[in-house]
Amino acid sequence: MTPTPPRKKTAAASPKPTRKHPKQEQADVVTVEVAAVEVSELTQEEQRDRLLLEQKVETAFYAAGKALMELRVRRLYRSTHKTFEEYCRDRFGYSRDAVYLKMSATSVYENIQKYLPTIGRQIPLPSSERQLRSVAKAELEPAQQATVWQQAVQEAGGKIPSGRIVQSVVDKIRERTKIPNPFREGEICILVPKDNPDLRGKGGCWGVITHVGDYSCTVQTWDGDYTVKIEHLKSLELLDNDCKFMQQLCLRLRQLNAVANRDKAVGWLLQGLGKQAKPYLSALQARLLGVVEREYGLDRKQKK
Repeated sequence: MTPTPPRKKTAAASPKPTRKHPKQEQADVVTVEVAAVEVSELTQEEQRDRLLLEQKVETAFYAAGKALMELRVRRLYRSTHKTFEEYCRDRFGYSRDAVYLKMSATSVYENIQKYLPTIGRQIPLPSSERQLRSVAKAELEPAQQATVWQQAVQEAGGKIPSGRIVQSVVDKIRERTKIPNPFREGEICILVPKDNPDLRGKGGCWGVITHVGDYSCTVQTWDGDYTVKIEHLKSLELLDNDCKFMQQLCLRLRQLNAVANRDKAVGWLLQGLGKQAKPYLSALQARLLGVVEREYGLDRKQKK
């Protein structure tokens, strides 16, 4: 019996698309009904939670500044770093200037809260460190800081002002309250740290004024140069000859401080003389300084 050969499969013809009548196309459109979103009032507890969360978002820079201040005051960095500045650089990637600007902005924020006429209830408060940088750098009185912010908010139409607007208000206030700089180049002054973190540990140190600006001076001490506001300086009111002696002494101390791998005892001598704000040396002090200078060959440089 001869087997029946298998039937060949033939591809089914694709049905030709039928063109729908316009009325039929309209009938196929699906209409989706969107339910209206019901707006419900927040409970008192929810309103309180919302306000707290919003304040956290708006004042994140303030919380950061407070944390940095506590880390510094309690020296919580001491187990891993010698200085607070080194710790902030390694842990957060912050430069020295950035760290102290953040802490200064935090202090300004607190002053604005305290001294605003409305106690901060009607006027929007700062939301970023950038808005307060110019205020922090100007080192205005706490009440003046609040005045600056209040005027900046007014110029911004009742909204949070930009850093540029705040800067313009600071400039106007400083121009109105400009006080002539009472110091002169070559004068000998004592550093008065007050609330300036850059002068930490420098209280009582004397230095030579090398530059006089509108609101600040650059002071040269045995271990560095510091640009400070005039309120952080106190003149020794020395005669010109006494000023020249102190200028020469400052130069000698700076040369000694620049010696590499110097003995620790040299540091003690430098710190002691760096705080003795008198236009003379005792006989023993003069001998000690001379011996140390000869030890490192600095006496030959001075003769040249």
